[in-house]
Amino acid sequence: MKTAVISGGAGGLGQALSAALQARGWRVVLLDLDVSGLSTTPSQLPITCDLTKKDQLAKAVEETIATSETIDLVIYNAGITQICGFDQSDDASHRKVFEINYFAAVAMARAFLSEIRASKGTHLAISSVAGFAPLYHRTAYAASKHALEGFFKSLRSEEKPHGVQVHLAAPSFVSTNPGNADRQADGTARPGSAADGMDEMSPADAAATILRGLDKSQPTIPVGRVARLAWWLNRLSPRLYQHLMERNIRGQ
Repeated sequence: MKTAVISGGAGGLGQALSAALQARGWRVVLLDLDVSGLSTTPSQLPITCDLTKKDQLAKAVEETIATSETIDLVIYNAGITQICGFDQSDDASHRKVFEINYFAAVAMARAFLSEIRASKGTHLAISSVAGFAPLYHRTAYAASKHALEGFFKSLRSEEKPHGVQVHLAAPSFVSTNPGNADRQADGTARPGSAADGMDEMSPADAAATILRGLDKSQPTIPVGRVARLAWWLNRLSPRLYQHLMERNIRGQ
């Protein structure tokens, strides 16, 4: 049985990806800060893990490898957003976003690198429209997702000789935590909590789009109508994209 590891596995998109993979006959290992609401079954293993803590990540990786025949897919889904102006943020919150969205994913990729090479498996990073284009009131978030894309796109070239695939998925707005759930004083929050979201997708629809993109071996998978339009418009006319983004996001 193939095994997928999903960080942020207790969140809305993580759960949707888990359900879709299990329906395809996969086993999933779900890493998250709080997995108390998840059950352990023959096809699902929840593990409590703060990815920013080296000892916790090492322990989770060790348990994952020990209980799996192979590691065939690692999905880097854990992340937070920050919704506020740059003038309202500080260095600590900016670094916090990077620690979770970028450095934790890099550490996880390093930890599973040999296992994915052995299975000739796949790395799948969940980025965002903000990973290839600007997004109003998301300076730290957009910067972290740009860094994530730069890392995994570069890793793709390095891992190709090992028979490993590297993909990026770029959702626009996925309604995983509607209503600004758990918004902190520094503007950080779980993904999917934006009040200024447009044309939001359900986690199940987003997961289905992502897995279809994997089936087609798409290097970058725009997830949702807004993401597809943003992808093409930002490539054709960055200035026009920025104007329309500001009008639609800032204007709300």
